Amino acid sequence: MLKIDGSTEVYGIIGNPVRHSRSPAMHNAAFAACGLNKVYVPLPALDGAAAVAAIRTLGIAGASVTIPHKETVIEQLDKVDPVAARIGAVNTIVRRGDELHGANTDWLGANQALGEALELAGAKVLLLGAGGSARAIGFGLREAGAKVILASRTPERGQELAQQLDCPWVPLEQAAEQAANALVNATSVGMAPLAEQSPLPAAALAAFPVVMDIVYSPLQTRLLREAEAAGCHCIDGLAMLLYQGAAQFTMWTNQEAPLAIMRQTLLENL
Repeated sequence: MLKIDGSTEVYGIIGNPVRHSRSPAMHNAAFAACGLNKVYVPLPALDGAAAVAAIRTLGIAGASVTIPHKETVIEQLDKVDPVAARIGAVNTIVRRGDELHGANTDWLGANQALGEALELAGAKVLLLGAGGSARAIGFGLREAGAKVILASRTPERGQELAQQLDCPWVPLEQAAEQAANALVNATSVGMAPLAEQSPLPAAALAAFPVVMDIVYSPLQTRLLREAEAAGCHCIDGLAMLLYQGAAQFTMWTNQEAPLAIMRQTLLENL
């Protein structure tokens, strides 16, 4: 059991809302498992810039950043790693001395989850969505040497992101006509209120040997159920959530993350 004292380092998640976040449970379990005098708390913030200023003033050791502050915090940080700068979003803040450094572990989490099922370099991946998650995953895939095909419902956002990723774009209704080594759903289709929907028809899924859905509530989305029935290798949304959190843990502690404990904690909190 954590004993908070004057030496306890404080970490947290800034965003609005953050009450639903599974990160406090996951990171506190990891800190406890490694015997670290650290605590991770939700930090609801209406203003990203003010939240970063508070992190500086209060000596908070590190933070996760979630919606809607992943972009707005960048200008408030002392340094931002090159991939996070290209993505245009930071989800991790690390204190290094008097400086606050920004990183993005969303792409690391996605690459690790997908990379367990196929070699990313040279692989062709159909990526669904053009929002913040799709953006991080797309840049991560390109960083790993994968070929990306982007499909989205909104042409303007999709075509803009495809241009930045230097990849082709197709309308979402034409995504089923594509063939690729892997399919990644980075849309909200599959979670409430769209829990009984799938972004692609079941008949099209056999064309994708690997199917990954970043939705983790529910853990077994309709897309994954139908992909499993089609014989695909399926990756649930917990994998990306886990691995991006593990990358954060390592950045903050310089220790290997206790993955089994973190995953079990996430499962218990779903």
